Amino acid sequence: MTTLATEPLADTIAARLTAALTPTRLHVSNDSAQHAGHMGDDGTGESHFSVDVESAAFAGLNRVARQRLVNKALADLLETRIHALAIKARAPGE
Repeated sequence: MTTLATEPLADTIAARLTAALTPTRLHVSNDSAQHAGHMGDDGTGESHFSVDVESAAFAGLNRVARQRLVNKALADLLETRIHALAIKARAPGE
């Protein structure tokens, strides 16, 4: 999937996770300002993110399997634009 550089990366992350996981709750946070000047900061202000996602797709899966689903949805971005991604993933009711 091609991502235009003009779209905020947090919006792209949210769109990808929405399409892949149909979440009941999703919050994407750009944490890059907290890491300005640190290793991995590419100067774009879009390198470090946190996601908090609730989806029925996670039911019955352990933490690692849930994180793998998130990483799969964002695979190309993790290779090229995202330096760090903190993930909180849970099924509804947890």
